[in-house]
Amino acid sequence: MLNKRIVVAVLLGSLLTPVQALAQTPEERGLEIAEESDRRANGFDDFKAEMEMILKNAQGDESRREVRVWGLEVEGDGDKGLSIFDEPADVKGTAMMTYSHKVEPDDQWLYLPALKRVKRIASRNKSGPYMGSEFAYEDIGSQEVEKYTYKYLRDEACGKLECFVVERYPVDEYSGYTRQVTWIDKQEYRPQKTVYYDRKNALLKTLTFIGYKKYLENHWRPSEMFMENHQTGKTTRIVWKNYRFRTGLTEDDFEVNDLRRLR
Repeated sequence: MLNKRIVVAVLLGSLLTPVQALAQTPEERGLEIAEESDRRANGFDDFKAEMEMILKNAQGDESRREVRVWGLEVEGDGDKGLSIFDEPADVKGTAMMTYSHKVEPDDQWLYLPALKRVKRIASRNKSGPYMGSEFAYEDIGSQEVEKYTYKYLRDEACGKLECFVVERYPVDEYSGYTRQVTWIDKQEYRPQKTVYYDRKNALLKTLTFIGYKKYLENHWRPSEMFMENHQTGKTTRIVWKNYRFRTGLTEDDFEVNDLRRLR
């Protein structure tokens, strides 16, 4: 799943006095911002949507993929996600199932119709590219707060918005990243941009969130997500379409054994 969303009810800066804010360590403040962002993203229950993936190489050649995406909130754990590829013909029927977890590595399975088998994605391979895109397998699961430690860096303008800038460090030893720096807007606590650094702590890629729209009165989702790989020159643009929430999905709709039968 590509867009979660990322547990405290007290808003930093509105209820904390300057003295109290200064008393927080950068680590405490960073965690608090991450928890508030996650809290605001919760409560959607389930959703269905379509997305178009536009892959572009360094020479500018494009390929496009049409994907159906389902998501389900899970009480006390990470969300469940399902992606089903419909176009083009060479990936039609490919399906990806993700069981995200708060602390443990996510469980992920990929059904490959050409081989007619379900392949489990090993934890140590989660840094690999997802279906040839610039998103890694570890980017696909819900971004649970517990998967990282945090450090508040500064306040900074991002476009027309004022943002918190927070650095986070993956807990998983097999992560492909040493750290990620995220810009989160102060008004709605929505991620605006994330910069990723590889295992050598070199700049790897940047993810930009574009065109947020509000659903269910207080749930924001980006219309587009643009990932740029600075080391290869490749990009992946995801265009989201036709969001529907609270469609009645249940745990029964996310059975690994059903991957072969999905259409």
